[in-house]
Amino acid sequence: MRQNSVRYGRYWAAELGCCPKIAAPCASLPSVLRRLSGRFLAALALSTVIATSAVLSSDADLRIDQGAVHFLGHADSAFDQFTARRAPAYGAFLRRHMWRMVVSTPYFDNKTRWYPKGWAYDDAYAIYRGSSLAARHPEWILRDGAGSPLYIPFACSNGTCAQYAADISNPAFRRYWISVARAELRHGYGGLFIDDVNMELRVGDGQGREVAPIDPATRHAMSDEAWRGYMAKFMQEVRSALPHTEIVHNAIWFAHSPRRTADPLIRREITAANYINLERGVNDRGLTGGSGPNSLSSFLSYIDAVHSLGRGVVLDGNATDRQGTEYSLAAYFLISAGKDAVSSGGMTPVHWWTGYDIDLGKALGVRRRWSGILRRDFVGGTVLVNEPGAVSRTVELPATMRDLDGRNVKSVTLAPASGAVLKRR
Repeated sequence: MRQNSVRYGRYWAAELGCCPKIAAPCASLPSVLRRLSGRFLAALALSTVIATSAVLSSDADLRIDQGAVHFLGHADSAFDQFTARRAPAYGAFLRRHMWRMVVSTPYFDNKTRWYPKGWAYDDAYAIYRGSSLAARHPEWILRDGAGSPLYIPFACSNGTCAQYAADISNPAFRRYWISVARAELRHGYGGLFIDDVNMELRVGDGQGREVAPIDPATRHAMSDEAWRGYMAKFMQEVRSALPHTEIVHNAIWFAHSPRRTADPLIRREITAANYINLERGVNDRGLTGGSGPNSLSSFLSYIDAVHSLGRGVVLDGNATDRQGTEYSLAAYFLISAGKDAVSSGGMTPVHWWTGYDIDLGKALGVRRRWSGILRRDFVGGTVLVNEPGAVSRTVELPATMRDLDGRNVKSVTLAPASGAVLKRR
């Protein structure tokens, strides 16, 4: 999985990190297990839908879940110590705290009964270098004008990259991809996490430099619009083939600026998913203040557009420090429609931040500007966010509230790119 950075406009490796340095109560496994009799996070109620629609919950369920935390875990190789033996205690923790997890096949194939809400990871157009698939179907690999193979510009060194870029315009490749996904789902996975659903042309040479491949349909350099059309068609075919499966697109929110979600192709891509995963979330250091194209305001507007199409988002933050983690959580509550999720680095069964156990109840309205910051009120509390690049602000609260450390507070000071989640007393 790669990070889609606004600032650099290219991929960066995901950094899950170790235990977060969060100056707030983190629960040990025994203390968490003693609380397992508490309320489980409400799961999205799946309903039968037509082939081109996503699986959605009822309006009542969504309103109830606006103030609940849907945490997305990432079961990478460092997480194997908690999943390898399918320990009952760890399984109970994951089912209690991890609303969903991104997991890998075939490693997790025999663990889906132990944890049934895993999203199986697949890449939309990766053909791994040295794989049997690359040897059997070299015609499925995109090439430049000289006939040289092209790559997904990630993990490149010594003139080559880890993954060839597949020709998503090729119907045979798309059918093969869908058949593999269907076979994976038979193991009991809860859904598919599809990486690199890029609505911008992201193909490069062995040095990681972006190169437009030759479009087999025209025998000329592939245009950005053609690529978007191929990707949108591909994702619609996936949805049509798997109509009752939760599908997540790891997408680039700023693709095809300035039109972005005004582009019908991007709207087709969004509606082919249940959720749009936003790597780094508000923790992306490329986000700015103000109202520019890379601003937090534009980012939130993209989320509003996704919601208007009936889909949810995942704020897939990577913070491991307290300020960044609470900022991400507060931003999640700012946009939560009851069908969204949030993530951060370092959360495990033996190191869990209790801030993710909060439930603020139903929202009393949408986010709004208040005292120079963003605010949203819930039945059980209030969240505040100060955007990147802003001045530090101290605001007086309408009433004494309780912060996530359990302290009573009458005012809050927010640094730039920070947030506060406050509970009513």
